[in-house]
Formats: sequence, structure tokens, C-alpha cells
Amino acid sequence: MAVDSFSAKARKISANIGAHYVDNARKLPWRSPPGGDLPDPYHVWLSEIMLQQTTVGAVKAYFETFSRRWPTVQELGAAEEADVLAAWAGLGYYARARNLHKCAVHVTEKLDGVFPQKESELLGLPGVGTYTAAAIAAIAFGERAVVVDANIERLVARLFTIDTPLPRGKTEIRTAMDAITPDSGAGDFAQACMDLGATICTARNPKCDICPVRKQCAAHALGTMESFPVKPPKKAKPVRRARFFWIEQQDKLLLATRPPKGMLGGMRALPDDGWAAGNDGHAKPPIAGQWRVHDNIIQHSFTHFSLEVDLAVYQDGKIVTDMDHDLWWPLDGIADAGLPTLYAKAVKWKLKEET
Repeated sequence: MAVDSFSAKARKISANIGAHYVDNARKLPWRSPPGGDLPDPYHVWLSEIMLQQTTVGAVKAYFETFSRRWPTVQELGAAEEADVLAAWAGLGYYARARNLHKCAVHVTEKLDGVFPQKESELLGLPGVGTYTAAAIAAIAFGERAVVVDANIERLVARLFTIDTPLPRGKTEIRTAMDAITPDSGAGDFAQACMDLGATICTARNPKCDICPVRKQCAAHALGTMESFPVKPPKKAKPVRRARFFWIEQQDKLLLATRPPKGMLGGMRALPDDGWAAGNDGHAKPPIAGQWRVHDNIIQHSFTHFSLEVDLAVYQDGKIVTDMDHDLWWPLDGIADAGLPTLYAKAVKWKLKEET
């Protein structure tokens, strides 16, 4: 495509997407209306961290809970990490929660509670990568930044039939997004593209008949929308095995705090056998005694592997533990322990098995 015709197409795409957003913007608790005042940077940062690899539907309730409990970045920075992790439970990808708290502490203690405005400076914050820095700069501060999330990636790949397989194709997609991003209103434009990808230019069965850039879309002209973006073949996930241990006395359940580093670091959980992404657990119980083992009670899928879980239930009356990080939690309040989804599934299975 010639430069002039590319520029004309880019301008048309930008104008049509912007106009569509004015009347069709999703109402989300962390957003300001199109053309309105810039939103609270704390809310933008909080929502963007939560939205990494997670849907808007799943994030809304968590965002509202966090913003009510910790209304400012200073209050979040003053919170205990364990409380932040417990409030995050169920949202997944728990390294985000640890980085969230670390970043809140950094902004509070090093930056007087004020988020930097520049994309380059935002990149220096814990847990803030290329996409998140661009999104915060554009949406919260009105800076011109090129924002590319998964929805935008799909939209732009289709508009320009970018057929270089991901992840190599990301560079071309970002270049094309740069070409259509306006000099002013980049935040609204980025959110407009996100909305378009999430609601119209969907991965399957895109709603091309109501798309504001249908006439400019090269993939639509070819009828090959669902061929973009081009993804590498999926690799088969390895399957790991783990054993969790149920130790109960006087209507209380023994919980452990997972090591601070590694998967689900710092979270409260059932004691387990040291399973990891790269290896099975050793299946050895934490204390000697009589155990009843229930095989493969749940299966849980992570990004790079799947986990099959056995549950071993302690049968003896005498219980002795000497681990400092263990705690007894009332069974009738187990929902408040903030267990990761994986462990919450096992607890739910056990409680249901008893009824």
C-alpha cells in the first residue's frame, strides 16, 4: 500500500473508531466518559493490573472491593501484603497482587503518593510493563502513547491483514497501531479500540455488520477475519500431580502460608507436597499418622501446565505441628481465608463430600 493511501486509511479508521466510541463506550467503574475529565491515575493503574490476562467481567467486583477498602494508593501501600493477597484470591496470576502491593509501597514512599505521568517513568514501577505503562500514560494523563492489548492486537491485525505469526507479528501490529493513534485523545482512542475488540471484533464470530471500520478492514474484504492474528500452534500442556493435606480439629482447618517466592507465593493454602510447574509433588504427608487418600479430586489448568490433585485426609486424633507458618482457621469462615482458586476447589470438594 502506498504511503499516501495508507495515511488516508489510517485517518479514516481513527475517525470512525473515535466517533463510534462517543455513543458506544462501555460504562466501567474505573473510566471517565468519552471527552470527559481524566480519570484517577490510581483507578487506572489498579484496573490495568487487574485486567492483565483477565476479563472485564471478572475484574469489576474485585476493582470495586479494592477501591472501597483502599481508596488511595497510600492506603493500599500501608496494607499488609497478606491482606492484599487474600482480597485478590480467585482472580489468579498472583504475582500481580504482590507487584500491586510493592508498587503501591514504592509510589507512597518514593514518590509521595503521586504516579509519574511519562510512559518512560511509569515503566520503572514494579509490575508495570510496556502495555500497562502506555495505557496509564494515555488514559490517566492524556499523553500520546501506543496502547496494544490482546483486543487491539486482534483488531489491528485484521484491519491491515498482518500475517506474521505472533509473537513476531507484535512489532508490525504496534507500528500499525501507532499509525492510527491520534496525537490528542490517545486515551479515549485506546479504550475505543479495546471496546471494539471486546464487543465487535471478537475472536470468534465477529460482528462485522455493525463494525464502524468494516469498509477499511482488509481481512473483512477477503472474508478471512478469523484467520487473524496468526498464532503459532499450541503446545500440549504437561500434566503435574500434587497432593493436598486436610488436617482438621475442633471445627478448624490447618492452613499453611506458601513460600514468598514461586507460584501462589505468600498465599494461605492447604499444606501440600511441594508440587511445582516443573515437577510432581513428593506425596509425603507433613505429619505421621493415618491418612485416607482421595485420588484426583480436582483438575486445574494453569497457563503452561495442568495439575491433578489428590486430597489426603488426616484420621488420627492427636495432631502435633511445629511449623511457625501454620495457622488454624475456623471452617465456618474458610471463605474469608483468601485461598487461591486451586485450594478453594479442594476445600469445596471436601465439604461437599461430607454432606
